[in-house]
Amino acid sequence: MADVSFTVVVGNPRPASRTASVAVAAARAVVRAAGLPDAVDVVDLSALGPAVLESPTPREVTDALDRVRASDLLLVASPVYKGAYTGLLKAFLDLLPHRALVGTTALPLLVVGAPEHALAVEVHLRPLLVELGATVPTPGLALPEERLVAPDAVLAQWAEQVVPAVRGAPTAGTVR
Repeated sequence: MADVSFTVVVGNPRPASRTASVAVAAARAVVRAAGLPDAVDVVDLSALGPAVLESPTPREVTDALDRVRASDLLLVASPVYKGAYTGLLKAFLDLLPHRALVGTTALPLLVVGAPEHALAVEVHLRPLLVELGATVPTPGLALPEERLVAPDAVLAQWAEQVVPAVRGAPTAGTVR
């Protein structure tokens, strides 16, 4: 299978977060299910923190934005804060130009603390990625916090469901 650049964006403002761990595990599950090379780039926004809000935009932030824009496949993960994704994730993605993710297939993932937050992945995160031009061919994953202890079975099942849609995504030519 052709080389595919796969980037994970972690929108949790806390370093070494459970969101980061599960996002990387989810990406690895997709890599295994798709038979892709096990090379996943991780943009952990906790390392950028307040620099995302600086003007002019610091080099480390523009470098992270460039890595996201260059991705064929993008997994965007965040915990649910106030019923949606984090402000840090929103501030970072707001730095991308209009339609910057055209040609990118995106997979949204939210870690949810309560069952009523499960729709946030479809109602809030998916539209943001689509607005940026990404193709989002599958339902997002709303992963309950209680599943973070042993997420492998859920992630493997999700990856098996995601891979056929990712391969069929119109902009995912390198994933076919």
